[in-house]
Amino acid sequence: MKVVIANDQKTFVDHYLVRGKVFIIEQEIDWALEVDDWDYDATLFVLYDNNQAIGAARLYKNKVGRVAVLKEHRHKKAGSIIMNAVEDYAKKQGIHTLELGAQCYIIPFYEKLGYVAYGEVFLDADIEHRMMRKEL
Repeated sequence: MKVVIANDQKTFVDHYLVRGKVFIIEQEIDWALEVDDWDYDATLFVLYDNNQAIGAARLYKNKVGRVAVLKEHRHKKAGSIIMNAVEDYAKKQGIHTLELGAQCYIIPFYEKLGYVAYGEVFLDADIEHRMMRKEL
């Protein structure tokens, strides 16, 4: 598996295809909520396995978001691989703390990566989330 930063038409399309399959189709989130203004200024990551896009994530300033892995590739370290790539990139940019809003069911995954939940549960796209933070 290999993570790349989206920098051409193919990788941008691959990034959005993964997000679309996970968030818009699987989780039934309205596309108008899924794609927002942060996408224009964020660094977009794509995880490939044998030249097939299977994961996506974005980094906007110190905010990680839109982390997605295709259903058939979950529980195969794909999420950890893309998160490690985001963290490595963030460190190189001089970012010392990362934050993300995690869907509540996936909090244990992020805890294994060293993130700590804080604050109250909140709704984003009608899905319960909590904020999480990690010192790099």
